[in-house]
Amino acid sequence: MGGDAHLKTHVHFAELARHPLPGKAGWVQVQQQACDGNRAPPFHADQRSAHPMKLSCRALVVLLMLMPRLALPAQDVMVVRDSLPGMRLSWEMVLVPGGTVVLGTDTVHVESFLIGRTEVPWDLYDVFYLRLDVPRAMRDSVDARLRPSRPYGAPDRGYGHRGYPAISLTYGATTRFVTWLSERSGHRYTVMTDAQWQRAADLAFPGGRAASAQARTADNADGTTHPVGAGSADALGLYDLLGNVGEWVMGQGDSTWLRGGSFADSASAVHTRSRASQQATWNQTDPQIPKSRWWLSDGPFAGFRLVRIP
Repeated sequence: MGGDAHLKTHVHFAELARHPLPGKAGWVQVQQQACDGNRAPPFHADQRSAHPMKLSCRALVVLLMLMPRLALPAQDVMVVRDSLPGMRLSWEMVLVPGGTVVLGTDTVHVESFLIGRTEVPWDLYDVFYLRLDVPRAMRDSVDARLRPSRPYGAPDRGYGHRGYPAISLTYGATTRFVTWLSERSGHRYTVMTDAQWQRAADLAFPGGRAASAQARTADNADGTTHPVGAGSADALGLYDLLGNVGEWVMGQGDSTWLRGGSFADSASAVHTRSRASQQATWNQTDPQIPKSRWWLSDGPFAGFRLVRIP
């Protein structure tokens, strides 16, 4: 990428118009036009507080690197809106400043990264899963090793589809998805690491637990998932980092974990140290031998959240 390539941005020093944070905290919002010229969808906000800017791609990277050192007031965050080229889909990413986290007996440094404001919804996952980015006549020719097979039964379990979190996903399915999304968007998306999730959780919930309105658990979810972004935002401006659906992360070595608890867990079990490893019971009723590498037939609580590396 050339040094003179630019991102067209609008930076807003104002609270988020649709979902203000508690205490009316200030936000720095960035609508991004990709460096390759793909147009991002229009962003609606209070124009009186908008300050148009032009940032080089390199400048954005430098900004992300400096964020841990900036003396921003508590709860001030930067929001970037990403989109899928050629489709009317967009989602918001929140900057998480770098810092250290404690995982077991280890202290781990985490670089700054961007995290999805919500869990990945079916709206976005369907494009990958149903091959909606491929002309209809060519969908059957897509390499079956790179896209999910059809599951037995409805993958959303009847909980809700449009606007609801994608569920019943294996860890392997999420890694294939972020590879595909990175290729399509030109950004570098990844599955969260355990340390990245912990860093976001420590900032989002300084006390280690969520208020009832911030987490869908067995105590208030009525046995089902809920639409993404339907509850209250946490201190980092994220939704459902705790509860609703658990989020796949990559741990040390070859370990994988589902972090944050879900609608199936009691409120007492949902906190910033919640984690679970995949159990055989999560795929117990799958009739295939070997079991599906894409779907968890008995894991409707398993989803994920995007991370983008600058």
